[in-house]
Amino acid sequence: MAASTKKIEEALAHIREAEKSLKTSLLKWKPDYDFAADEYNAAATCYKTAKQYTQCRECLMKAVENYKLNRSFFSAGKCLEQAGLISKELGDMESIYKFCERAACMYQEHGIPDTAALSLDKGAKMIDLHLPEKALLMYEHAVDIVMTEDRPRQAAEYQSKVSRINVKLQKYDAATDAIRREISYHQAGENNPAIGRLTVALVLVQLARGDTVAAEKAFREWGSYCENEEVQTLEMLIQAYDEEDGDMAQRALHHPFIRHMDVEYSKLARSLPVPKCSQDTKKPGVTDTYPPYTSTSGADVDSVTKGVGGTSISGGDDDLDLC
Repeated sequence: MAASTKKIEEALAHIREAEKSLKTSLLKWKPDYDFAADEYNAAATCYKTAKQYTQCRECLMKAVENYKLNRSFFSAGKCLEQAGLISKELGDMESIYKFCERAACMYQEHGIPDTAALSLDKGAKMIDLHLPEKALLMYEHAVDIVMTEDRPRQAAEYQSKVSRINVKLQKYDAATDAIRREISYHQAGENNPAIGRLTVALVLVQLARGDTVAAEKAFREWGSYCENEEVQTLEMLIQAYDEEDGDMAQRALHHPFIRHMDVEYSKLARSLPVPKCSQDTKKPGVTDTYPPYTSTSGADVDSVTKGVGGTSISGGDDDLDLC
C-alpha cells in the first residue's frame, strides 16, 4: 500500500509539472507541449504501477493531445497503443478498437505504415473474441495499409484473418470474396502451396452457401495448385454432393487433412449439412468417376489488387475521429 501511495504522489508531481509547462507568461509566450506530454506520460506510468488504470488512461490521452500539438506523431501513437492495453485491463473492448485505429493513423502520419498495420493487428487480437465485427474492420484496414506499400505476402497474412472471421460469423458470401482476394495475394507473392489449401477452404465455403456449382467451379479454377491428396478428397466431396451421396460426403469431410485445417475451416467442415441420400439412391445416369479438372486459373491479380492501397476502411464508427 505504501509503494502504491508513493507512486500516486509521484504521478501527481508529474501532472503539476505538466500543467506548469503549459502556462504562459510575459517571459514565456508559448506552451512547452513536448515537455508536458512527457510529464503526462510519466504520470501514466506511475498510475499504471499503482494499478490506477482509469487515471493512467486519462494521463495517456493528455499526453497524446500534447504530442499531436508538437507534431510528435510517433510518440502519440505509442501512447494510444498503451491506452488500448489499459482499456483491456479495464474491460473496455470498444475503446481498444478506437485507440488502435487512432494509433495507426498517427503512425501513418509519421510515415511508418508497417507499424500502423502491426498496431491494428495487435488490437484486433485483443478484441476478436468479444467484438469480431470490429476486429474484422481492423484487419481489413491493415490489408489496405500494407498494400499501399505493395506487399502482397504481408497482405495475405492479414487477409487470412479477414477470411476466417467471416467464416466464423457465417458471412459466407463475404468469406468467398475474402478467400478469393487472399488467393490473389498469394499468387502475387508466388506462394503456391497456400493457394492449394485455400482452394479447399473455398470449396467448403461454397458448399456452406449451398452452391455446389460454385464449389465445382472453384475446384476447376484453382485445383491445379492442390496436392494429390487434396485433389482426390475434393473430387470425392464434390461428387458426393452432386450425387447426393451422404456416405461419400462424410468420408471426404472426415479426411485427416480437412480435420487439421485452420480451426474455423475445420469447424465449418464438421457443420456442413451432408446429403441424406445413400449410395444406393444416387441420381440416375451419374457416373462414379468424377471428370478430371482442368487448370483454368484465370484470376487476374492486377484486377483484384489494383487500387486496394487507395481504399479506406468501411463500415466503421461514424463518430470515430481517428486522428
